[in-house]
Amino acid sequence: MSHQSDLIGQDILAYLAQHERKELLRFLTCGNVDDGKSTLIGRLLHDSKMIYEDHLEAITKDSKKSGTTGEEVDLALLVDGLQAEREQGITIDVAYRYFSTAKRKFIIADTPGHEQYTRNMATGASTCDLAIILIDARHGVQTQTKRHSFIASLLGIKHIVVAVNKMDLMGFDQAVFERICDDYRQFAAGLDTLDGNSVHFVPMSALKGDNVVNRSEQSPWYEGQTLMEILETVEIAADRNLKDLRFPVQLVTRPNLNFRGFAGTIASGIVHKGDELVVLPSGKSSRVKSIVTFDGELEAAGPGQAVTLTLEDEIDCSRGDMLAHVDNRPLVGDQFVANLVWMAEQPMQPGRKYDIKRATSYSPGSFTRIQQRIDVNTLEAQSAAELGLNEIGVVELSLERPIAYDAYLSNPTSGSFIVIDRMTNATVAAGMIVAKPLMGQNTSGSQHGRFAHVSARERAERFGQEPVTILFTGLSGSGKSSLAYALERKLFDAGRACYVLDGKVLRQDLSKGLTQDAAGRAENLHKGARIARQMNEAGLIALGAFVAPTEESRATARYILGDRCLMVHLDTPLDVCQSRDPSGLYAANVPGTVPGVSYPYEAPTDADLVLDTANLDLESCVDKVIGLLRERKLV
Repeated sequence: MSHQSDLIGQDILAYLAQHERKELLRFLTCGNVDDGKSTLIGRLLHDSKMIYEDHLEAITKDSKKSGTTGEEVDLALLVDGLQAEREQGITIDVAYRYFSTAKRKFIIADTPGHEQYTRNMATGASTCDLAIILIDARHGVQTQTKRHSFIASLLGIKHIVVAVNKMDLMGFDQAVFERICDDYRQFAAGLDTLDGNSVHFVPMSALKGDNVVNRSEQSPWYEGQTLMEILETVEIAADRNLKDLRFPVQLVTRPNLNFRGFAGTIASGIVHKGDELVVLPSGKSSRVKSIVTFDGELEAAGPGQAVTLTLEDEIDCSRGDMLAHVDNRPLVGDQFVANLVWMAEQPMQPGRKYDIKRATSYSPGSFTRIQQRIDVNTLEAQSAAELGLNEIGVVELSLERPIAYDAYLSNPTSGSFIVIDRMTNATVAAGMIVAKPLMGQNTSGSQHGRFAHVSARERAERFGQEPVTILFTGLSGSGKSSLAYALERKLFDAGRACYVLDGKVLRQDLSKGLTQDAAGRAENLHKGARIARQMNEAGLIALGAFVAPTEESRATARYILGDRCLMVHLDTPLDVCQSRDPSGLYAANVPGTVPGVSYPYEAPTDADLVLDTANLDLESCVDKVIGLLRERKLV
């Protein structure tokens, strides 16, 4: 008896292991109200033998009380689980169901068909591999069909099944089916991700079960797969991004002094021991020392695996940072264009500050402009001053600090974000990053002819110069401000339009109240960099004088400024700076405020020019900076 029990136990374990290895397909159903979405899911569960007998018995009883199918069992009640929904006869929320067959595991999201629940559909579709779009054979392609297809396209769903339902009411007329297919193909041609290879058409009856799981004798002319056959065989493994490593850091773990790891889930790509990785947005790099999991160390890990990476070097990396291969980096910036689905009663208003969460990173930000609002029923672009509940728009987003990101269609994890209301902590929108806006480009779409926006190129040509920001960095007393003002005079006398942004002056106005420690100096630098960026947009040359003591703060400033930044390091010995002490900083010796004394000054390794002001006079330094500008063909 014991031997027989052991065999049964081994069989159970073998079955569970086989089940665990099955591929998982997430899909959603969507369509017009009463197109039969819930009935279809009920039919899939029923015909694939995934309903317990007592559950079926309960549904049979409920069918007599609140069903919509007369004497037959109302399979839609398998999904419409809420009593209030049953009494109304509609589905108002996203209902998730799980089932499996011998070939695959499935998670179904049943989404509402009503226009006012666009946000629900977007939520349900965000993690799906495939979308089933139901079309009532009596009505053909409807407005809601286009709306749901557009949202599926927007969310990058690569596989679409157009299920032409209720064909039994049309006598399974082949001409009716083909006309609907042609109409849908004509519409889908305008949606980027819905190419012909990813769209399947199935004539069926969810109520009767024709071509859902079992092939129907009512449509001998249909030679394609049944819906279940498509779900079991559609190729989704190739949809995973194995090329671009994106590892959002969830947690820095330090259980003891000998271990420091970065925990998270690999969003895409594959990481191996020994790979050289870069931490973004700081730009620091190191090699993978080990890949640690609960079950032990791995030689490599891929998408979806939760791992802890340890690096060979003690580099600064924290929650919200992104790890990537050094030769395959995401974009880094604080401004980009995105598609936005607004989910809150209170409208989205440009200029209002929100919290933006992308993967594991948080950053305050605001929407600077709505490029266009998209009518989800007609797909027409409209001008808009705000976005209301369930509306979709193309917006420009500006963050207070740069993040690493990709376009959503190439990497959904690093290309998506949610918007959180700072007062209520409620999620108010979901966004899909499209691209980073080009500096100075006119994206308004509403200005034409002689009223077109003045471009940065036009301003530069008016001044006859190339806009650039020269960032002078060095210890307090190294001569940054003196050199910046002397260079300003030289350039101004030569007919150039330029202006000095002095970190000390900025502290008396825009940065008033900021601390003198590394964090306060970083914030002062970042504010100065944003002002300099606007000055460059205006066609001006900006000359910034900031201590900028950390490598990370300078890297952020360079990301803000883009290709228009030149860095000049004033490499002056600390004792020389202390003897000069023009600001009295060293004499005051306030703990935590003196770079190079109470905290380190990290000398830049990527400066475009290095000057030793202890051995060079002011005029020689000015001449060397002018030489750099001439070498780069900027003056």
